[in-house]
Amino acid sequence: MNYRMIKKILGWLLLFDGAFMLIPLVTGLVCREKDCVWFLPAIGLCIVLGFIMTFFMKPKSKQLYAKEGYVIVALSWIVMSLFGALPLWLSHTIPSYVDALFETVSGFTTTGATILSDVEHLPQCMLMWRSFTHWVGGMGVLVFVMAFIPLGSGSSMHIMKAESTGPSVSKLLPGVKTTALALYSIYFVMTAAQFVLLLFGGMTVLEALNTAFATAGTGGFGFLNDSMASMSSYNRWVITAFMLLFSISFSSYYLFLKKRFKAAFTMEIKVFAVIVILSIAVITYNIRYIYPDLRDAVEQSSFTVASVISTTGFSTSDFDVWPELSKTILVGLMFVGATAGSTGGGMKVSRFVILIKGMRKELETMVHPNQVKKVTVDGTQVPHEVVRSVNVYVVCFVLVYAISMLIISFDGHEFETNFTAVAATINNIGPGLHEVGPSGNFSFFSVPSKLVLIFDMIAGRLELYPMLLLFSPATWKK
Repeated sequence: MNYRMIKKILGWLLLFDGAFMLIPLVTGLVCREKDCVWFLPAIGLCIVLGFIMTFFMKPKSKQLYAKEGYVIVALSWIVMSLFGALPLWLSHTIPSYVDALFETVSGFTTTGATILSDVEHLPQCMLMWRSFTHWVGGMGVLVFVMAFIPLGSGSSMHIMKAESTGPSVSKLLPGVKTTALALYSIYFVMTAAQFVLLLFGGMTVLEALNTAFATAGTGGFGFLNDSMASMSSYNRWVITAFMLLFSISFSSYYLFLKKRFKAAFTMEIKVFAVIVILSIAVITYNIRYIYPDLRDAVEQSSFTVASVISTTGFSTSDFDVWPELSKTILVGLMFVGATAGSTGGGMKVSRFVILIKGMRKELETMVHPNQVKKVTVDGTQVPHEVVRSVNVYVVCFVLVYAISMLIISFDGHEFETNFTAVAATINNIGPGLHEVGPSGNFSFFSVPSKLVLIFDMIAGRLELYPMLLLFSPATWKK
């Protein structure tokens, strides 16, 4: 284990974490808010510790292997959240450090679950920090860091694979640094495009920035207590469109720009589109008695489906009061999630495609034992290692889900609340049903339960493996 290299990268991360806090600090200075001063000690601590860890006791070797990649990614997200919670806690915006950590982890992991019941009275600098954590965490903070710090391509690839979403990751361009810059360029342009469109919808600069950051990261932190319910129809449709756009793999956008249209429109994107269209159609029909005006029903169902399947978590209505069919579909979408390589969470459409194709192959093999069948996606055979990884992921997901449910059940809340609370956190969605529905929050959980849900948010964002490997003795053996 290359501990010195791990320490150095964590130091770089702290330096970037301090730099990220300059955004809300400047926001507070512009708005003349006293609470912004609490970003100064957090920034100073990040810079001092980051400088010491980065430039003292330099590593003898820069070589990193797969296990170091997983450890770096898991520790980075933990450290980033621990320090990122300081301004919220020091300013007494959130008096409890565990609650401040919950809110910060929810931000960086783009979950959007909150312990706050009133966000409209928060200082603008704190609102900006909450939303900006979504934008930072959306594409992956280490992907961002790798675009600027000097690491070997082989070492960087292990980190990129450990942090990126989906069953497999490959470089679009010869260097990992070049790939990271290309993806972040697309991410920045799309965020800027939404920001401009929201300005046309009558939002102020800060409101448009908060919303664009939260949408781009598919996070869901808002600046209004009713989330998006009081927004204009125009702004709702803009947000709906961008929630779906950010649910699509950024690799597909890059391939589209390179005019490789066939490679860009993958089977996963086609399946994703079908799921979205069918879900909107069924829910629109199912809620037609609640919203007699067809346009309202289409708008509500479209926004909610986009919010849930993209794992953004915005809401325009309390879907907890919708008919059971609609709620069942929405819970299903919580698990399906977005496409691999996007900023969205969930188990990813590609995994379900591989699982279904694998199941079909096994059933056909039972009927015709001598027939050779292969799992193919987009005309290419899926390697056995990927199929095995998907199967292992599902087993890990079920085990983590079941253990989390068991622990938080000691709080004594209803099953529907516990089930959807874990679903909302491990899939990085935000709201669930009943007490954690769009009109509720997570403040009523005990400290142990909040710590479990914090773990679920980070584990879900990192696709389980990095966090689980921290507990494996084999990870730490030489």
